[in-house]
Amino acid sequence: MSATVQPSRISLRTTVLRWLIFGHRWLGIITCLFFFMWFATGLVMMYVGFPEYTRTERLRRLEPIDWSAVRVAPDAALDALAVMEFPREFRLEMSGGEPVYRIGTGRFVRHAISATTGQPIENVTPAQARVIAEHASGAPALMVTTIERDQWTVAGTFEGHRPLHRVTLQTSDGLELYVSSRTGEIVLDTTRRERGWNWIGAVLHWLYFTELRANPPLWSQIVMWSSGIGIAVAITGLWLGIDRLRLKRREKAISITPFRGWMAWHHVLGLIGGIFVLTWIFSGWLSMGPPVPWDRPLDVQRYAAITRVLLGNPEPTFPADVQTLAKHANNDTREVAFTWTLGNPQVVFTQVDGQRRVLDATTGKSRTFDQRDFAKRLQGLMHPAKLVSVERLTSEDAYWYSRRDPRTLPILRFKFDDENRTWIHIDPATGQLVGWLRDSDRINRWLFNGLHSLDFRWLLAHRPLWDIVMWILSVIGLSICTTGIVIGWRALKR
Repeated sequence: MSATVQPSRISLRTTVLRWLIFGHRWLGIITCLFFFMWFATGLVMMYVGFPEYTRTERLRRLEPIDWSAVRVAPDAALDALAVMEFPREFRLEMSGGEPVYRIGTGRFVRHAISATTGQPIENVTPAQARVIAEHASGAPALMVTTIERDQWTVAGTFEGHRPLHRVTLQTSDGLELYVSSRTGEIVLDTTRRERGWNWIGAVLHWLYFTELRANPPLWSQIVMWSSGIGIAVAITGLWLGIDRLRLKRREKAISITPFRGWMAWHHVLGLIGGIFVLTWIFSGWLSMGPPVPWDRPLDVQRYAAITRVLLGNPEPTFPADVQTLAKHANNDTREVAFTWTLGNPQVVFTQVDGQRRVLDATTGKSRTFDQRDFAKRLQGLMHPAKLVSVERLTSEDAYWYSRRDPRTLPILRFKFDDENRTWIHIDPATGQLVGWLRDSDRINRWLFNGLHSLDFRWLLAHRPLWDIVMWILSVIGLSICTTGIVIGWRALKR
């Protein structure tokens, strides 16, 4: 019996290996070029991120509020828009030397009301954009170009602001500010350094070319398929590398590979760094949001209900007059936010350094909240799930952190035992809902940030240790790709 079975087993194994070698060789010729590009551009992205307008940058460019020019109360601004419920974002700031109310009523729906005249700000002209940019930067404008989108504004987050006015300013760093034609709000800033490095960084890394990224479904499919093929190449490479592993003495030394030259280097380096290459490309593929078994849709209705209950007042009103606001502001106030929490109106004054003061909108006294009030409201909304624990975070941790703009601290974390193991984050100073994490979100955090960027808090806290580890692994990855490219080129020549 064994004499008849053994040859078939050998034949099957030989056939499988032949196809694995064939697929790895020819697919690898293409993917090694992509891998090389991804590793090289990833090193650039470690130090220069894709342009974005962070909260820190926005506060730094805002002028102190000129209270002598503020003549319209918050209530009047809401009346001018005739909104049906209290907006998700409502703040006062300066824009081009004029106080302006910024009102966000939807994800991409934004409005602006002059705090001097009470008139809506719409159809901002290039000339007005020039003034706004000059006030924000303190530098003269060289040129204003009106665009629908460019390399740095292809994301969907700019949809509510198009077309955009790109203002080039006379600064040593080549600053350009993008001003919304809908509201006059500055939505992005870029410098010459950011633009230059990103062409050989994020743009290549994400295949983030303007024409391609303007078609999100096509761009997503291209990135997913290219990384998916890369996963297949990495898996077959690991399989073949382990299968060809040999430990035998050769010329008074121990050899682990039957190959010589470039093939030997490719084999050995693949054994050393193959797992990293596989996890890295897998996590990159995962970032595109493919369907995965552990992911579940967000309970949008419950999320909206919790937001409404925490507000405690869905009506579009806010009882605060200009005189009271001006009385409690200081000379460095750059932003005033108007919010409701548990039925109480409050005003949040923010300075240029991000420091905040939260006052009761009617009395002008400091506002404080008891976490037991939040726990009681949340417990009722999450029923029948039970509140497992409440944590007060005073420093960033593995799930509440940011690589660029610091996260709000302190923060309250409420953990529930529902099917999603939901964590709800509340800002105790303002009482606002600022974060919602499910178990699937925490899994994705490790499978993407952890595997792709080695975003481990202990490693990032001891830089340049993180940099050293990332460079070592990336150089190994680049070496695997280089040897693969040479082998592939030689195969093509043959």
